[in-house]
Amino acid sequence: MNSFFGLNVGVKSLFASQAALNTINHNISNADTVGYSRQVVSQKASRALSTSNGSGMVGTGVNIESIVQIRNVFLDQRYWQENAQYGEYSIKSDSLSELESLLSGASDDGLDDALNSFTSAMEDLANDPSDDSARSALVAEGSALCEYLNNTYGTLEDLLDENNSAVKSKVDEINSLAKQIGALNQQIYKAESIGDTANDLRDQRTVLINQLSGIADIEVKEVSNGTLANGKKDLRFSVKINGVSLVNHFSVNELECSENSDGTYGVQWAETGNEVSFSGGEIKGYLDMCQGDGSDGGVKGIPYYMNQLNTFARSLAKAYNEGVYADGESHSSGHAGGVGLDESTGVRFFSYEEKSTAELMNNGTDMDGIYANITAGNLSLSSDVLNDTDKIAASSTAGEAENSDNLTELIGLFDDSEVFDNGTPDDYINAVYATMAIETALASRLANIHENVVELIDSHKTSISGVSLDEETSNLIKYQMAYSAAAKVISVLDEILDVTINSLGAG
Repeated sequence: MNSFFGLNVGVKSLFASQAALNTINHNISNADTVGYSRQVVSQKASRALSTSNGSGMVGTGVNIESIVQIRNVFLDQRYWQENAQYGEYSIKSDSLSELESLLSGASDDGLDDALNSFTSAMEDLANDPSDDSARSALVAEGSALCEYLNNTYGTLEDLLDENNSAVKSKVDEINSLAKQIGALNQQIYKAESIGDTANDLRDQRTVLINQLSGIADIEVKEVSNGTLANGKKDLRFSVKINGVSLVNHFSVNELECSENSDGTYGVQWAETGNEVSFSGGEIKGYLDMCQGDGSDGGVKGIPYYMNQLNTFARSLAKAYNEGVYADGESHSSGHAGGVGLDESTGVRFFSYEEKSTAELMNNGTDMDGIYANITAGNLSLSSDVLNDTDKIAASSTAGEAENSDNLTELIGLFDDSEVFDNGTPDDYINAVYATMAIETALASRLANIHENVVELIDSHKTSISGVSLDEETSNLIKYQMAYSAAAKVISVLDEILDVTINSLGAG
């Protein structure tokens, strides 16, 4: 053991304290950096040496093993799982709330009001069947009812288009994040394969994974694929969606949109064309809102409520025109069975796109086929009654201008519980509102639950990985004192060596 042994131990102590101080400085500088994980210097006592006389071992100081991140992988995985669920239900909650606002507005002063105004106009005409002004008022109120349904349906179409466009945007965002993650994988692998630490690059990658987890439900793994030349593990990082690799080490498997027959987007793997199945994330929320028609007990998205409005418009028109209810049976003669002021009969009051009775009835092989052409978006009065109010069939008998029996029967339709499967026209539309309220409340409740869990996990992660300025300040003082002590040891040893060498030289 030479005379400079103590100096070597002191220098190693200086380097270790200096590395710790630099790391603390780095932590403090990034205390507010999004996604930054606290780093610490991992130190270990260096291998001791045996004494020359075999009486024991002499310590050789400290070695710096690495600079490590303080992270909890389990919490990261839990965060990504919950964030996907929160992303899905937050989108559903927002979309359904917007939908509920639109349709519940119909309940307060829209569709219900239009129906009431229409039936009031019918009652006024029934009191004086030959009054031209009452006939014109009925046409106006009938047109207002149709226009309200047209506008409401058009707004739902706009909302559907917005959600559909969001699907495309989210696919582009997933591809962009995947490419960035793949690029970071290359940088991290290159740095760590030559023995460097890539903690900051790993933090950047985690931030991207956090963003991606909110968009799609992902599986994240980092597995060892053997050993590198430097003895470290050959780590490979992958991100999967429903078992299929989106990012596999350096390679990226991109997604693309495919257009369905109804104009909505589906999502598929660009390389294989296979459909992508999402189990969570914002994109799952958007897809469900765009494609959920409620069939087979499935998700009730925008198409479901559009179909409900279509059924309402179609069934109301068929019941009013033909007297045929939801059970397919004829319960009255309908408007077509009545007689107009001009002695006309067989005239349909409701149609679509202002088509005449003849045009309406010629577009279908049976009653269901004919009325399948009517939607909430195109419901209108027939051109017959629009152009000539005398064709409104108030009478049940020809030659009786003051007869309003047919119109009275039509008024009764709006209180008939057999018109729709679930009751009167009011009952039907109120059932739609009730379903909407339940679905919205459920989505909102689930969004709140998952949001709270995400915040709880994030708080726990921060308590482990986040930078505490108080703790770093304490460590700063500790390592400053250690550095000063090591420097003092070196100074003392230097003096001892100086005296020893100079004394020997003097001798």
